[in-house]
Amino acid sequence: MGIVLNQSFKNTITTYLGFGIGAINTLFLYTNFLTDDYYGLVAFLLSAANIMMPFMAFGVHNAIVKFYSTFKSKHSINSFLTLMLFLPVLFIIPVGCIGYFAYDTIVNWLSNENQIVENYVWHIFILAISMAYFEIFFAWTKVQMQTVFGNLMKEIFHRVCIMLLLLAVYFGWLTIDNFIVALVAVYVIRMLIMKLYAYSVRFPKLKFQKLENQFSILKYAALMIIAGSVATLILDIDKFMIGLMLPDIEQVAYYSVAIFIATVIAVPQRAMHQIMLPLSAKYLNENDHVALEDLYKRSSMTLLVVSGFIFLLIILNINELYEILPEKFTGGLFVVIIVSLAKLYDNGLGNNNAILFNSDYYRMVLFFGVLLAIMAILLNAFFIPIYGIEGSALATFLAVFIYNTVKIIFVKQKFNMLPFTNGTLKIAMILIVLTVGFYFWDFPFQPVVNILLKSISVCLVYVILIYHLNVSKDITEQIRKYLRINS
Repeated sequence: MGIVLNQSFKNTITTYLGFGIGAINTLFLYTNFLTDDYYGLVAFLLSAANIMMPFMAFGVHNAIVKFYSTFKSKHSINSFLTLMLFLPVLFIIPVGCIGYFAYDTIVNWLSNENQIVENYVWHIFILAISMAYFEIFFAWTKVQMQTVFGNLMKEIFHRVCIMLLLLAVYFGWLTIDNFIVALVAVYVIRMLIMKLYAYSVRFPKLKFQKLENQFSILKYAALMIIAGSVATLILDIDKFMIGLMLPDIEQVAYYSVAIFIATVIAVPQRAMHQIMLPLSAKYLNENDHVALEDLYKRSSMTLLVVSGFIFLLIILNINELYEILPEKFTGGLFVVIIVSLAKLYDNGLGNNNAILFNSDYYRMVLFFGVLLAIMAILLNAFFIPIYGIEGSALATFLAVFIYNTVKIIFVKQKFNMLPFTNGTLKIAMILIVLTVGFYFWDFPFQPVVNILLKSISVCLVYVILIYHLNVSKDITEQIRKYLRINS
């Protein structure tokens, strides 16, 4: 668990830093330095590229993590990595040809409602390829248990570059058209840097030879294309349906701000996931059930402790935070609370997703993903007309709760293990007690000062309780290490 905690801690720092930079770009720089239509264009280009990315990657980034540790000889590893490098090209080339010969048709379709899109269609194609191969080279380093640099590139590099580009637009050094071209270049450069780092970790030796389990690899990669597409749909379905079903489009903005706040809880899981994926795959391929179950329980407990603290900071300071924001955004209070609970439950699953992705039951990931997408659509369609954005939050919570519960039951049935321990009950009681004890207690100062003082108070009490109740051995060891407490 040492390598998990070490790299997860570093990944959490870089992810939160990237999150903060992204918040500055999204909430302040884009909105002030670009016109609304060009801000919308940039968002459209990136969203379209993200939707295309799973197809361009051809599921290779998932296949590398799942199958790499099954190969033991250098000969087979080189053949496998060669296949992984060139497999996406089998999709990219046909798509490029279709784009070239059907360019006018595609342009007319994409720019039917917004003519501003027509000059930037090829930008989507290049962005999608860059994103796809970045994920492939990142997976290349994950299987070598090297995730920190890749996570830094994934979370920070492009956001810092975009911030500098937006400032260049503000000072008149770049035109809007030049900014968009430079934005695409940033993603290309990010991919190339990741490639160089991946090759420094393990340089490829091209070997074009058929693998014994090649059909299984190709089948898995193809299924991961669909799973990735479903995941992309799930990320934006609530905002899309709010805009579709509610007459006031600004409700999407209020919902987005609330979701942005609640999503902070998911960062530790996102950071730890980078190292849990290859470790879970390794234990599964080696049939090391004991190590897998240990990782399952300890990752769940570690994520609950960390995300539980973030949950407390959000819930206990949300009223003060909304005093800082414009009054029209305060309608998202319920959204923050209910979605935060959903994200907390998500973290409690530990490496559940990594187990499903890398086991022989990976097809169930696709089934569960489709199930979640259908549930999310139906629940949003039912609740949004009745409760508005609160209804969408409730739909998200119910869909995530049912989805996660089904995954826990499935892993229990197939692997006979659960992520929960006695420590889970302890952390649940700590969260309930501190929420009740601190929610109605406020300092009589300015909101920012109140948030700071309450956060420090909660932090002290939380760390003391976590340490003395010995909720998690890993967390206790880290507290002793950083506070230099003797055992």
